[in-house]
Amino acid sequence: MSRGGFLGLLRSNDNYRATWSGQVVSEVGDNFNNIAVFSLALANTGSGLVVAGVLLARAVAVMIAGPIAGVLLDRMDRRRIMILSDLMRAAVAIGFIFAIPAGRTWLLYLLSGLLMFASPFFTSGRAAILPSIATRGELHTANSLTQLTQWTTLTLGSFLGGASVTSFGYTWAFVFNAASFFFSAFCVSKLRVPSGFRAQRSDLSEDRVVRPWHEYTEGLRYMRSSPLIFGIGLVAVGWATGGGAAQILFSLFGEKVFQRGPSGIGIIWGCAGIGLIIGAMIAHRMGPHLSFAGYKRTISICYVIHGGAYVLFALAPTYAAALLFIGISRAGVAVSSVLNTAQLLRHVAHDFRGRVFSTIETWNWMTMMASMALAGYASDHTSPRTIGAVAGVLSASTALFWGWANYRGWLPEPALAGVEPDEVEVHGDPTV
Repeated sequence: MSRGGFLGLLRSNDNYRATWSGQVVSEVGDNFNNIAVFSLALANTGSGLVVAGVLLARAVAVMIAGPIAGVLLDRMDRRRIMILSDLMRAAVAIGFIFAIPAGRTWLLYLLSGLLMFASPFFTSGRAAILPSIATRGELHTANSLTQLTQWTTLTLGSFLGGASVTSFGYTWAFVFNAASFFFSAFCVSKLRVPSGFRAQRSDLSEDRVVRPWHEYTEGLRYMRSSPLIFGIGLVAVGWATGGGAAQILFSLFGEKVFQRGPSGIGIIWGCAGIGLIIGAMIAHRMGPHLSFAGYKRTISICYVIHGGAYVLFALAPTYAAALLFIGISRAGVAVSSVLNTAQLLRHVAHDFRGRVFSTIETWNWMTMMASMALAGYASDHTSPRTIGAVAGVLSASTALFWGWANYRGWLPEPALAGVEPDEVEVHGDPTV
């Protein structure tokens, strides 16, 4: 990595700078949409079950889109797929304006589903092209900055989204979200690498064209053949057992438990984002110095911290204490996420990256869907605090399963696939 750290990467790498610029604007817009949709659902219906329904619509869409996205990203031009995803999301985002009047809750379900159906084509594509646009010595920094940016925009977008909806209404939030996708598509269109962005060089046979499911299951077999890659996928599942409920609980805690309205929802999401930022910075500092054994121990510690702090968030007697504990909880998640993604970038072969990243995203959303459904149903029968405590315990259980697998020797380090050892394990100054 260059000695300039994050700023050095942005100055010297035109491709990454373009990707990063689009990411900043589009993800701020995403969080404007999130706050506006959740607040609108509660304002028009007063039911946490409706919020759960919106989130379930998103989860089902991602679950359906994930396998398709993975196959297409590994057989077609990843850059073009990302641009098409942005353009589709821009068209859908502007449609939320028609869902603002009361009595049109069905449109929130439909549009949320369509928006998220297009999402894996972009998010998994961005992960898959990262090794193509980051040079030797930059990959660790690029991975850290991509995730740090994701969580920084979560923070800014949540704070600004809550304030914007409160001050200017829902229409402004939806218009900004649509414009942000157009900007992202423009930025991605600027990417250029000599080798291009297509994973498979050979022409597709007729058999492969008509049997995409075979390619997807081939990706599953590839993941299963590497206990580490498979285990990282299951970590996402473990987090989502409680993380799905969190998507609903943040709205309920902001609106009902602490009675802070849309700005209260935004502040909770914002403080969660601050925790994620801090965690990403910690992971960027410690990652290059961790041995493989140290990395595996760190993942267990992260999930103990995450789950325990989430239980404390759910039971916090004051709003300030709740914000502190949700920040600590999300810091643990961030450290785990950055370190796990670094391992995937080191060990997943180029031709399988689209399928691996989209599969993990699909598993994550499938589990979140079940978690959200249960939390949404429970929200009409029990207190949000009880739901939150259970969700925290479920997420913390991830540490036990990962720790046991590590203790039993079931998580050996696989061979490198497509990168050199120093492409990820590098030092640098995380100046921003």
